[in-house]
Amino acid sequence: MMSASNTYMAVFLGSKTSPRRAAWDGLSEGDRRAKEREGMAAWGAWVEKHQASIVTLGGPLGKTKKITQQGIEDSANEMGAFTIVRADSHEAAARLFDKHPHFTIFPGDAVEIMPVLPIPGR
Repeated sequence: MMSASNTYMAVFLGSKTSPRRAAWDGLSEGDRRAKEREGMAAWGAWVEKHQASIVTLGGPLGKTKKITQQGIEDSANEMGAFTIVRADSHEAAARLFDKHPHFTIFPGDAVEIMPVLPIPGR
């Protein structure tokens, strides 16, 4: 089991209706593919640079299903991907994502970083 100590979950957020996403969607297929290649190369370089801090690389998230007492339904949110990292502090964990390609190349909006807390009573 993963220790919660100094462990942080990063959630990559992106709005499907933001002006940056509209501009991305407006690119020609060739231009968008070139940007995707540039972004994936930059993301790979980010992974290489921070691999000592990465606990779980995670990955892209697909369509969402939400289950409540009323049942299961399709749902939408702004979560696009996740990664689990280890750092000495919350601030240090956040700094790992400074100038990340998610929002410097790709049309993502933000990366939110939150500590993984111990399960109470364990």
